Amino acid sequence: MDPQKLPYPRWVILVLGFFINAAVGMTTYAWSLFIAPLQQEFGWSRTAIALAFSICCLCYGAASFVAGRLTDRYGPKMVVFFGGLLLGCGFFLTGYIQEKWQLYLTYGLMSGCGAGLIYLPPVGLAPKWWPDRKALATGVIVLGLGIGSSLMAPVSNWIIENLSWRYVFRYCGVIMALISCLPGLLLTAPPDGWSPHGRTDADQSGANGKPARYRDYTYEESIRSRQFWLLYLTYFFTASAGLLVTGHIAAFGTDSGLTPGLAAGAVMALTITNAATRIGSGYFADRFGSKRYFTIISLIQGAALGALYYTGSSPALLWLTAAVIGWNYGAIFTLFPALCVQFFGSGAQNSNYGLLFTAWGIAGFFGPFSGGFLRDMTGTYITPFTMASALGFLALVLVLINRPPAPKEA
Repeated sequence: MDPQKLPYPRWVILVLGFFINAAVGMTTYAWSLFIAPLQQEFGWSRTAIALAFSICCLCYGAASFVAGRLTDRYGPKMVVFFGGLLLGCGFFLTGYIQEKWQLYLTYGLMSGCGAGLIYLPPVGLAPKWWPDRKALATGVIVLGLGIGSSLMAPVSNWIIENLSWRYVFRYCGVIMALISCLPGLLLTAPPDGWSPHGRTDADQSGANGKPARYRDYTYEESIRSRQFWLLYLTYFFTASAGLLVTGHIAAFGTDSGLTPGLAAGAVMALTITNAATRIGSGYFADRFGSKRYFTIISLIQGAALGALYYTGSSPALLWLTAAVIGWNYGAIFTLFPALCVQFFGSGAQNSNYGLLFTAWGIAGFFGPFSGGFLRDMTGTYITPFTMASALGFLALVLVLINRPPAPKEA
């Protein structure tokens, strides 16, 4: 194929990726709204309910790594199509569960694996189609995560109040399958040798913006570097803190005396800023540098997480703090893919970021489950939120000490 002959304009990949990631966003970020209905119907503990969310996140992260390797070898189309079917079926079947093991199977295993299979391929394609706007292009695609979650919160709350929590899973499962499977069939990488019109040879660089005589890191070279594993730990700390709050903020609001509607407002505030940051953080990262911007939001996040427990009795303060946490947490989905390309280049981005994203999956198990366990053990959320704040500040330290690796000679 002519390197300059494209299957479609490059903005199309942003639209396709946006809808696919919207299905992923619908999977996880409104989970805390289901804690009270599940407790009321089945009498399960918060630890048991949080375990389903943790299994989902763990499978999500693990499947993303598999998706990256499969996409590098076979292309993105069938990976996303199969993942979308698995996600939709798992979510739909959750509406019929009667036992905990069924919840762990349908929502935890099936939905989690499906979400992981569809999340990574469009994110990995973004820097290949938009090498001149890596962070911003990634931000547009992962904006779907935020929009999906911000719409899921009010829709879920309305369906729960007027019908049943079961109908949320049944209706949304069908929608999620459609908006992931159909766009997935159109995903493709740009032709080999293609570059955007108007870019000079000096722009077409390897890792770290070096001239073309330097090449990208291979997957094997990337994972042997100290910098990769420092990024991995940073991802784990930031995601653990954010997911702990995401999985429990509605329950924390009701524990603090707020009505379910006011507590759901905190979820909406978090998800709205979680969506907005995907574009905003992409712009700031491209303009000021990913690492500098990441340092600033890590400092703010640690402070906001430390203050969260003391805002529970005031809806306005809780919503404001949730909005700040949502912005900073959501930014990681733009920043880590961009940092991965900045450190190692885009040549093995699907495999590199697929492995890096497993840190999010492990954090998804650790954060919500530990939050539920500590809440059940102590009777309050002060200990879980203090732990989340400490994780945020640990991430800040790792951001400060990590430096891009030396470039590789072509």
